Amino acid sequence: MTIEMTTPTLILLYVENAQASADFYGSLLGLSPLEDTPAFVMFQLSSGAQLALRNRDGAQPPLVALPGATEIGFMASDRAAVDDRFEDWQRRGLSILMQPTMMPFGYTFVAEDPDGHRLRVYALGAA
Repeated sequence: MTIEMTTPTLILLYVENAQASADFYGSLLGLSPLEDTPAFVMFQLSSGAQLALRNRDGAQPPLVALPGATEIGFMASDRAAVDDRFEDWQRRGLSILMQPTMMPFGYTFVAEDPDGHRLRVYALGAA
């Protein structure tokens, strides 16, 4: 029997209020929802993957991790693009967890969404 690995196609974030989170991500990403209900909203990303937001109340199986336990990464083309996104997100009022800095993998900063999910912007090897 052969088991094939597949490319992940869905990022699902459990949130306090799907509609409020949809407003945040719709504005941040410049997207309109593909699906939009009071408790579940989905966006189609340019990569082909989808970003879904679901009210955390009633999740099955019950949630055990808190927001901030994972990150969504946004790769930038270079250091200047990271700095541009940082300035944009500061203007939008996002909470910044880590200022732009060099790390072993490249240049990066980390912000968080209103529910505490981490959002990392990075440029690999950007010296």
